[in-house]
Amino acid sequence: MEIIGVSRMPRRDGAAGDRRRQQYFDTWKRVSPQERAKCLFRAAHIVRERKYELNALVCYEVGKTWPEADADIAETIDFLEFYGREMLRLGEPQKLIRCAASATTLFIFRWRGRSDSPWNFPCAIMAGITAASLVTGNTVVLKPASDSPTIAAKFIDIFLKAGIPKEA
Repeated sequence: MEIIGVSRMPRRDGAAGDRRRQQYFDTWKRVSPQERAKCLFRAAHIVRERKYELNALVCYEVGKTWPEADADIAETIDFLEFYGREMLRLGEPQKLIRCAASATTLFIFRWRGRSDSPWNFPCAIMAGITAASLVTGNTVVLKPASDSPTIAAKFIDIFLKAGIPKEA
């Protein structure tokens, strides 16, 4: 048996991280929807470039077959691109109703939360939940499945390279 990744956060550090995340929320939510979407598109590009490495890691860390790992990573790319495109669409003022006056609004997303990922989709579900939260201007505490901490760590590295601030 070989251990390829371990991650532990003491409870006291978790509370401090939660406070920092809440403080950074006011900064991150003011980053334009277009810029946050660009971060997701850059992340999708990086995942696509590192697809074989990530496929191998999914196989090695959680025991998926190559076709299952390939599907998980492909879905990760799909989530990143989908949520980026949706943010471009929803980030603009939206018509509320048809009426005599022009009524528009901006969506204000207030969920600040935690991303828990399941073991059976070690990258895609974790990426989708995290990307949806980040692209809408929220901060996230990512808690990977206990079976796949290294996949989550690699994904966080990809997000950082794509321009997502570590505080988010």
